[in-house]
Amino acid sequence: MRIALITETFLPNVNGIVTTLCRLLEHLQNEGHEALLFAPQGAPDHYAGARVIPLRGIPFPLYPDIRFTPPQPGIVPALRQFRPDLIHLAGLMVLGPAARFAARQLRIPAIATYHTDLPAYSVHYGLGALREAAYSYLRWIHNACALTLCPSSAILADLRQRGFRRLRLWGRGVDTVRFRPANRREEWRVAIGARSDERVLLYVGRLAAEKRLDLLAEALRNVDGIRLVLVGDGPARPQLERRFAGMPVTFTGFLDGHDLSIAYASSDVFVFPSDTETFGQVVQEAMASGLPVIAARAGGVIDLVRDEETGIFFTPGSAYDLRTAVHRLVANPSLSSAYGRAGRAAAEQRSWPRVLDELIKYYRRALRWRPRLLALRRAWS
Repeated sequence: MRIALITETFLPNVNGIVTTLCRLLEHLQNEGHEALLFAPQGAPDHYAGARVIPLRGIPFPLYPDIRFTPPQPGIVPALRQFRPDLIHLAGLMVLGPAARFAARQLRIPAIATYHTDLPAYSVHYGLGALREAAYSYLRWIHNACALTLCPSSAILADLRQRGFRRLRLWGRGVDTVRFRPANRREEWRVAIGARSDERVLLYVGRLAAEKRLDLLAEALRNVDGIRLVLVGDGPARPQLERRFAGMPVTFTGFLDGHDLSIAYASSDVFVFPSDTETFGQVVQEAMASGLPVIAARAGGVIDLVRDEETGIFFTPGSAYDLRTAVHRLVANPSLSSAYGRAGRAAAEQRSWPRVLDELIKYYRRALRWRPRLLALRRAWS
């Protein structure tokens, strides 16, 4: 197959969308498929054998890793030259109309992956009045596709209720070789300031309002015997540094590669208060690293964590419930270890090759849907 992919975020940024795209491009190359990627300027010229066509854009205010990428005249000609069998829209927002137009012009099916919960983000940034408009806009884009792949059952149910059609469930894989308990390093714990009698709680992700890190400050205040490590960066970091002032908290900034795998494995508990996750890739990485997870019972995380088996859910937005869950695991190391071992076993069932083979099957299903798609488009015209 010849697959054209269009995204508003790619390397050098590192996030869930980029991780998925990199793995997908590698898999397509290994399986003998050809790929073309449209991505924001600054990305490498090629990746895993795929040519990368740069697109002009500016950072999206709510999520700087994603760029405002306006329609550009070079997209359709480049697609005509490549002659794709299918177009994959990878979590598009601003560029969605241009991708929709390109698929209609070339009369080829498009498949979309739903990555970022833009309607939920609008609420956290004080733009709740735009929530329904965001759903309408995204529905217009996704309902023009042969399939929309949802990362979790919660997202699929929400979109179906709001009139999105042709939805399927497609999760994400995790690298269980890179993320594993054997990467634990005592020297890392010393470097982040943890005492020998402290349990290390870890958060990995963007430091932003929608991640609800304010709950951690409220829940962990005056709790003895713990140190919180926040891995990542983002617009909320200055406020969070003020909020956590005087508490045993370490901000590491952005980590990747081996440094990130060591941070996971060298911690004791993974805490994830966000209630807007479409999936929660960092939760899978923590489980692969042998950590028990404390997470809000919301969004995509519900599909990843088994309550009272690989971790503990708390009521979204409740600092009291979060504090209670932390106390249970910190006070009971044997329970914490058991949850961590079960999490590792669960992560081993979600390898990237298995997940990406499932995506290839969805590609083939979309191609079989092409005659129906053309008939519908003639009717719409």
